[in-house]
Formats: sequence, C-alpha cells, structure tokens
Amino acid sequence: MVFSISSHSTLRTQYKQPSNIQSDFQQQINMHILKNSSIVVTPEQCTAQEFIQKKIELLTDEVEPFFAVDLEDVCNKHIRWITSMPRVAPHYAVKCNDDTNVIKLLAHLGACFDCASKGEIKKVMDLGVSADRIIYANPCKQSSYVRYAKEVGVDTMTFDNEQELMKIKQIYPNAKLVLRLVTDDSNAVCRFSMKFGADMNTARRLLEKAQEIDMEITGVSFHCGSGQMTSKAFVDAIQNARVIMNYGQKLGFNMKLLDIGGGFPGNSGTEEYFGEIAVAVNRALDEHFPTEENVRIIAEPGRYYVASAYSLATNVIASREMVDAESGETKYMYYINDGVYGSFNCVLYDHYVPEPCFLPQNESNEKFTSSIWGPTCDGLDCIHTSIQIPKLNIEDWVLWKNMGAYTISAAVQFNGLPFGKPIYFMSKQFWDQIKEAFETPARKARNDNHFIRLNSTDCSNEIDDDELPWIPEDLSEEALVTIQ
Repeated sequence: MVFSISSHSTLRTQYKQPSNIQSDFQQQINMHILKNSSIVVTPEQCTAQEFIQKKIELLTDEVEPFFAVDLEDVCNKHIRWITSMPRVAPHYAVKCNDDTNVIKLLAHLGACFDCASKGEIKKVMDLGVSADRIIYANPCKQSSYVRYAKEVGVDTMTFDNEQELMKIKQIYPNAKLVLRLVTDDSNAVCRFSMKFGADMNTARRLLEKAQEIDMEITGVSFHCGSGQMTSKAFVDAIQNARVIMNYGQKLGFNMKLLDIGGGFPGNSGTEEYFGEIAVAVNRALDEHFPTEENVRIIAEPGRYYVASAYSLATNVIASREMVDAESGETKYMYYINDGVYGSFNCVLYDHYVPEPCFLPQNESNEKFTSSIWGPTCDGLDCIHTSIQIPKLNIEDWVLWKNMGAYTISAAVQFNGLPFGKPIYFMSKQFWDQIKEAFETPARKARNDNHFIRLNSTDCSNEIDDDELPWIPEDLSEEALVTIQ
C-alpha cells in the first residue's frame, strides 16, 4: 500500500509540541506501558523525551535500558523521500535495523527492501512482502543462500566479480543480475569500495563474460558509502553508471535498472543536507537517465529511515571520582547499563559519536571532565573517553538520540547483560491511519477492551488483560498490538 500524500497529509508533522500535551500524557498513561513489545497509543503527539520521562517515572526496581521508538518519524521520512526523489523507489536496507515493526510499517507504506542474506530475505517475506519487492544486494553470497533466493523467487541480485558471476550461473541461471560499480567513497563515514565494486574496465569485462555465458544483466548499482558527506559522490557515480549501461546495451543487454545505493543521512538536523543530495541526484538522473528511457531507479536507504526514530534511555549504574595527579582536576567515570557490545556497537562499527542528553533534573551549567563506560568487564567497552557533562549520580538517566541505525541489529548480550529493547509510541491520529500494517490474519477475536490478541504462533510476548498500556475510554478501535 502506498500512501497518498493528499489524503494522509496529517502524517507530515512538524515536530511542534502543543503546550498541554505533557500534562495530558502524564495523566492518562499508566504503568502498563512497560511491556517491551507493545505499541503504545498516546492521546496526542509527544516527543521521545516526554515518553521516556513518563516511563522512567513508572519504573520499579527492575531497571534496564530501552529505546523509545517514534514510528511517526519513520513514516514522515518515507513521505519526505517520495516527495523529494519521486523517481527513486526506496528499498529499505534491512541490515541497518531489522526491527519487525519497522519492516511492517515500511511494507505497508509501499517501500521495498534490500536484503543481504537468507535470514533477511526470510524475515521480510515471512511478513508478507512479495519476492518482486526485494533486491538481494550482497555482491558476495553464500551458495546455499543463492539457492534459497531461487526457491522463494528473489531473482534480482548484485555481483561485482567473475567468480560470483559463475557461481550464480551454476546455481541460478535465470537470475537477473545487477553489476555493482566501485565509487569514490572517501568522504563517507563507512567506506565500502575497498571491499565491493568493479572499476570501469573490470565492469566492461564482466559484461562481456556475462554475454558469453548467456546470463541476464538487467542494470547497474553502486553504493557511495554509509553516511556519505557529499552529493558529488552520487553525481559522479550516476555518470559512471550511464557509461556502463550504454556499453551493456551495445552488447545486447536490456539494461533497465539503476540502483543508486544508500548513504543518505538520517539523524535529526540533517534534513537540509538530505535535501541538497536529493536535488543533486534528481538533476543527475534527469541528465543521464531521462524519464522517456523508462529506466527503473531504486535506492537502498537504511539509516535515513531509522536513525532519528530511536532514542535510547540508559541508567547510571556506578561511578568513580578521580583526581588527576598532574593537574589536580577532579574527573568522573560513569558506568551505564548499555555499552559497545550492545546498543553502542555503532561506536566501534559505524564510527558514530553519540551525544548524551539529560533529563531536566540533571541539567546543569557546571560541567566536569568525564568518561562514560558500558557495563561489561571489558576495558574496550568505552562510549566516551573524555566529555564535558554535568555531575551525575547513580540511578540517574542518560538519553541518547539518533540511535536507530546499526545499533540493535548488531548488538549481543556479552557478559549476559541486556541491551536496549524497543518500546513503540505514536499518537492516536497516526495509529488510526496505519494500524492495518500491524494486523495479522492469524489474530483472534477482539475482547471487550478493544485490543488485538495474538496467539502463541504470532507473538512471543502474549499479554494479559491487566497488562494493557493506556487506552482512552473513547477509543473505538484497537489501541495495542503485541508483535514478536
């Protein structure tokens, strides 16, 4: 289902908070929002910080890290994408964040998917997504995964070398191949070109080899690196793609697919930069791939969709006061209940520098040199080696915004310690428009409390009647879905 912009304009929120929301929100939500896998419907739109503040107030002795996930933010990102680059069909990069609720919502909105493994393909298709909405965008694939893609009908996949081409020829001769080109990703946060992509001369040879062995090449792809910091990389890559597609067409291939990859910014505050990239991409596409050619253009945004939607709440579990032997300065070490093996693995693997935020009661103009550490016994579990922050106490809460990209998708429970689990929230107005995304044919009859009860095959966290989140008395439709 693709949203109509005119009929769903209410989803394009401006993130302005009415003055009465916080008081109404705090009065009408109760402790049952603590259920980890619940989607909580609030009377009005609220900020992640307001939501987190209320949940913290309701906590008892069991204190674990958690994410506040604003699903409205994901939807607003989708609307921004299809209005900013209407020619480019987004294929969400599942590896960035494989949260089932995010996948369900994006599928409902009409997005397609970039999968990199059998597991990702299965997860997406198990949620009802058809094979023609998936591109298997991993240039180096395990043979058994190629066989699985063949079994389920995912026929569009990338490659960048002759060995991969011959492997696919042997296993899946009817596959529709997309040749991945190398790019200049020197300005990206995470570079991929040292691992993937064929240069221009190699790309020509691969096209010739594909012609020789009678394999179908349907298009060209590239990736300018995750967190790309310049629009010029996209423009240059689109121009190179045009050259290779022209050569492929001369060889007799029906080159009708261009995949411009990912790398689009998604943190809050990057809207203007995304707009600049969109303008540059649109201009380059119009120049090199005019609409009359009917080339299908797709992209693989990941962090763009989810980075700003996730805010992480962590608790200070221990602290140390130390005096610098040389300067005499008092410094502090803080240990929080999530770290680089959990949600903060983005520090190691995504080169991300998370910025802490503090609840009003912890804000102070006086700052101290501090370090912030994760909860494990590993000395590498450090989030910040030196940062100026207010003095904190044990059991204080620290918030971290823009934590949706490459966080929970790579987290592990090292030392048996849990990492942040998501709790989803949205306004009733938004829920009324997207609730179909979370319905399932296997659901049982609704009870008198107006919520959807899923059976044990649908949900790993069944809830009892007395565990419901806030539901307003005048809510005539279901207000909660519990998702596996």
